Amino acid sequence: MGLPGHRRTSSHKRRRAAHFALKKLNLTSCPKCQEQILPHRACPNCGTYAGRQVIKLANPLAKKSAKGEKKEKKEEKAG
Repeated sequence: MGLPGHRRTSSHKRRRAAHFALKKLNLTSCPKCQEQILPHRACPNCGTYAGRQVIKLANPLAKKSAKGEKKEKKEEKAG
């Protein structure tokens, strides 16, 4: 069974943990709809990638409006 050979000092522990910080997201804007997206990914809003349609969406804004309708129904039931 493996056991630690030596105690890890607090400075060594902090030096090792210095790389655990979160990195800032590198977002780009979609050339078609100007929505913020991750690079090298299809736009979830309009469904385009590299200037062509890759995700078939019936209505690009339908997804957003559907979310709003669900939220309104929940508020009506609660209130």
